[in-house]
Amino acid sequence: SAINNGDKVGLVLFSDKIEKVVPPKKGRTHVLRLIRELYTTKPTGTGTTIADALSYVNRLLDRRAIVVLASDFQDDNFEKQLKITNQKHDLVSIVIHDPFEDELPEIGLVPFRDAETNREILIDTSSQKVRDAYRKRRFIHKKNLEDSLLKMKVDAVNVTTNQSYVRPLMNFFKRRLNRY
Repeated sequence: SAINNGDKVGLVLFSDKIEKVVPPKKGRTHVLRLIRELYTTKPTGTGTTIADALSYVNRLLDRRAIVVLASDFQDDNFEKQLKITNQKHDLVSIVIHDPFEDELPEIGLVPFRDAETNREILIDTSSQKVRDAYRKRRFIHKKNLEDSLLKMKVDAVNVTTNQSYVRPLMNFFKRRLNRY
């Protein structure tokens, strides 16, 4: 789309820090570079700090732009920066969801390591109470995110890791085209 429209496109990859920045440019070669960076950049950070990434983008871009934020949104305290970015730019959030994260399998005592903090805890997944509490917590997190994006009028596209992202994106762009 960017190539066909002659639009500039840039990339900011982040974890708990800015990992890679490719400033906006036009052209097929540049877009291919962005795709290569998406596939080859290995993060050095272990967490996720959405607020810092959005703050960086807001400083990087001096004109109104379409900003696409793709994340699983496993982070806290980013709403203020999300709101600021949405006011300064046309913000589209791509919410990446892995269905395997919704349920704990019933397999007994399992050590879990938080990928972002590296903290390890032992969970008894054979406990129905533990599995129900986990499922409820995931549901509440997803619902709070959905409500927050809706309240701030941030466009959102939900994609799952076990299905193609093409249909949700195409549906989003069709709805958006009909809006204008």
